[in-house]
Amino acid sequence: MIDLRSDTVTRPSEGMRAAMAAAEVGDDVYGEDPTVNRLEAEVARLLGKEAALFCPSGTMSNLVAILTATHPGEEVLVDREAHVLHYELAGAAVVGGAQLRNFDAPNAGCPTPEQLLELERLNDPGHEPRAALLCLEQTHNRRGGTLATPAELRAAAGTAREMGMLVHLDGARLGNAAARLGVPLRDLAECADSVNFSLSKGLGCPVGSLWVGGRKARERAHVWRKRLGGGMRQAGVLAAAGLYALEHQLPRLGDDHEKARRLSCALQGAPGLEVDEDRVQTNIVLLQTRRRADEVIARAAGEGVLLTAFGQHTVRCVTHLDVSLAQMDEAAAAISRAAG
Repeated sequence: MIDLRSDTVTRPSEGMRAAMAAAEVGDDVYGEDPTVNRLEAEVARLLGKEAALFCPSGTMSNLVAILTATHPGEEVLVDREAHVLHYELAGAAVVGGAQLRNFDAPNAGCPTPEQLLELERLNDPGHEPRAALLCLEQTHNRRGGTLATPAELRAAAGTAREMGMLVHLDGARLGNAAARLGVPLRDLAECADSVNFSLSKGLGCPVGSLWVGGRKARERAHVWRKRLGGGMRQAGVLAAAGLYALEHQLPRLGDDHEKARRLSCALQGAPGLEVDEDRVQTNIVLLQTRRRADEVIARAAGEGVLLTAFGQHTVRCVTHLDVSLAQMDEAAAAISRAAG
């Protein structure tokens, strides 16, 4: 099977497994796992922040960020297509009592300063919640792996701070954005007070994401991670995978973008499909289908290709290190037959 459901389906390479087996470990709840400590320090350095906190998942890392930056009854501004709004089971509301208020920012989910100012609340705390946090996303999953420039992120973040908000960046695929734009990770992270940085997507790790931010905020984030059940013990075996990925997998993310372009080009003109090549910026390809998405997915599976539904007539394909460039032609032929 050619599995294009997500870049989370990747499996650890032999080199990564060897690094995990050889990892030096300790009790991370006590802050004594040397491999976790090295991973946190390295990710903080790469993103230009003071500290990082290793979490089991990106969902937890995003939730930790929201809980750290807000109090119950406050408001979080998010794009209407944001991952935190669609795929994290309303954790911010259930656990933190935070209200998610959404806006429509088609440019990779990054609002303009003018758009943010239109959302500004009146100074009426007896009736309206305080907007405490702006959540951005880079790259933007449901908008097809599209990305905002550092200047666009800075403009949105600057306006948010003028409005009294902190800024969180869901950078689950931040490495893909940096590879596409040809800039260091820190250039994309500098806009945010906190960042979610995933290891289990394009970097091929079996598990893990990091909350990244300020040293003082990490103290509160650490408490929330514990409350959420994210305190791990000898987690160095997982952190070692992350260190290996930063060295070996982060530099090759552009290869996955080439695969996505190959797939989208091969699907141009396919009956029953529409592909906007201009929106294929990283490793995600969104297909608009004449048939229902679930029917196309079932037919494609019968042809040996696994896909994901993103709507009644939208199918997502994600390229990653476990599929080859040559397989994109094979996948395109199968998808064409499934959609026709």
